[in-house]
Amino acid sequence: MARERRRRGTVLVKLSDYVASFLAEIKIRHVFVISGGASLHLLDSLAKTPGIQYICAQHEQAGAMAADAYSRATGRLGAALSTSGPGATNMITGICCSYYDSVPVLYMTGQVPTFRFKGDTGVRQIGFQETDIVDICRPITKYAVRVENPKKIRYELEKACYIATSGRPGPVLVDFPDDVQRAQIEPSDLEPFQPPVVSPPARALTEDAAASLELLRRAKRPVIIVGAGVRLAHADQEARQLVERLNVPVLPTWAALDMFPSDHPLLAGPFGTHGTRHGNYTVQNCDFLLSIGVRLDTRATGGFSDFAREAKRVVVDIDICELNKFRRFEFDCDLLINADAGAFIRTLLSLSDGARRSDLDGWLAQIGSWRERYPACAPEFSLEEEVNPYVFVKLLSQQLDQNEAIFVDTGCAVGWMTQAFEFKESQRFIHDFNNTAMGYALPASIGACFALDGKRIICVTGDGSLQMNIQELATVRRHNLPIKLFLLNNHGYSMIQQTQDQWFNSAYEGATVERGLAFPDFVEVAKAYGYRTLNITRNHQVADSIRCALDIPGPVFCNIEIRADHRVLPQVRYGRPIEDGDPALAREEFLGNMIVKPAESSMR
Repeated sequence: MARERRRRGTVLVKLSDYVASFLAEIKIRHVFVISGGASLHLLDSLAKTPGIQYICAQHEQAGAMAADAYSRATGRLGAALSTSGPGATNMITGICCSYYDSVPVLYMTGQVPTFRFKGDTGVRQIGFQETDIVDICRPITKYAVRVENPKKIRYELEKACYIATSGRPGPVLVDFPDDVQRAQIEPSDLEPFQPPVVSPPARALTEDAAASLELLRRAKRPVIIVGAGVRLAHADQEARQLVERLNVPVLPTWAALDMFPSDHPLLAGPFGTHGTRHGNYTVQNCDFLLSIGVRLDTRATGGFSDFAREAKRVVVDIDICELNKFRRFEFDCDLLINADAGAFIRTLLSLSDGARRSDLDGWLAQIGSWRERYPACAPEFSLEEEVNPYVFVKLLSQQLDQNEAIFVDTGCAVGWMTQAFEFKESQRFIHDFNNTAMGYALPASIGACFALDGKRIICVTGDGSLQMNIQELATVRRHNLPIKLFLLNNHGYSMIQQTQDQWFNSAYEGATVERGLAFPDFVEVAKAYGYRTLNITRNHQVADSIRCALDIPGPVFCNIEIRADHRVLPQVRYGRPIEDGDPALAREEFLGNMIVKPAESSMR
């Protein structure tokens, strides 16, 4: 409860106490922080407020990423706090993770006192560590504000939280000068924020839904693409119900991979530049595409001109700007629908009686044939002596339970996982899908572990990514969190090397130990932090070692030695349409002569 002080019959409350109580009242249970001189009043108030706990990260970037994952894991608002200057700027990468993936997070920063602002003097700084974090963060937040008038605190907090969670969600930033944090306020006199009245859509959603169903009815090879917008609309189960009712194959984006178990009969993906061949062949051969809650970025399309090349296209997005971009890039769509993904799906469900397609057996059989012909983990991989990353991913997926939360870092780690992981019911697959920051998975695992009340978390990272936030191994041990960290250790930046294979004749400048990188003995580092460690160097060790890591209580560090020349296969070379992989990158024993353009298939 906020500490109160009475003066002439009024109840005065310290502003920082009011902020902490506000966070507790809106059900934020954890705030990820690093202490600093300009944020100490807020931190002290958090410590004294029942129902809320602060968690000390080792770096502000990691604290921001933990808050981001906290929101992803729960669907609620995450929160992080840092001091001014370098503390605030250190949060920027984590803020970008939230902004580009539409994750609602309240980021808070301390600031120098208002009487030390540089103002319009033209100098660079007056107050110690004064940095204009609000202007810096405006392009990567939905709302950024500095609270200079203590009487506006209720208004600004309520406004920020409303903006973060309404429409297309995203992060907000509130900057608190030190003297404002210390101010005494009377809560009953504070101005509230009144949310705007939302106008009804210009066109009835039922009309658009009916038009979409009519296009689907006429199609011979329809597909539905679902993405993160479906989850943000809390419509996961309704999306699955829709796909099954219509009996239409579904292609999930990376952010929606966990919505359907891998053995679902209608699952046709994933697709995109780092997708599977069967997923790409499906989208390239469809004649009707319904995209719901997907921004169709170039990683999904490989370029607009050749994507779903002969399909009727219907795209549903809550952000009108995402729809307008298609006109700029001359990507023709038959219907652009500006709507919440959940509202659109529910409308389709209400109209879908009798819309089930019972004549798609040939189309579904062709997709199944492509899936069988081009497995992500070819049978011969298991015969290799050294660890094959696809074998590791497949065996990991087989040993994990339903309801697991899996956090994955960028680079080859996410490529291998998205292609080969076999999802079970109710698992969560979380990555910073659009910012793809190296080092995300470890602090994100920490945030999710607190969000999910100490549930076991699976963290899959690479050696380069781990180095970016390796200090957070200490945070895991500090709280003895049950995080199982699997390090895919190929001693370099292999995804960068893959690009250098394509463009620089395999000159691995800045991407190997020989060319500038410096990596420690990760197992010894983990031991120094107090971890139980495992080391896997051979394929035959993988299954038993995974089982052991999962069975050991508390945090475990499992190092998996991967040969440096393993690549993500297939991967589409920049500038090529997603129907092709890159034969120049394919290992002969993996793909051989199996590269076939969909145009040569019987479905064309």
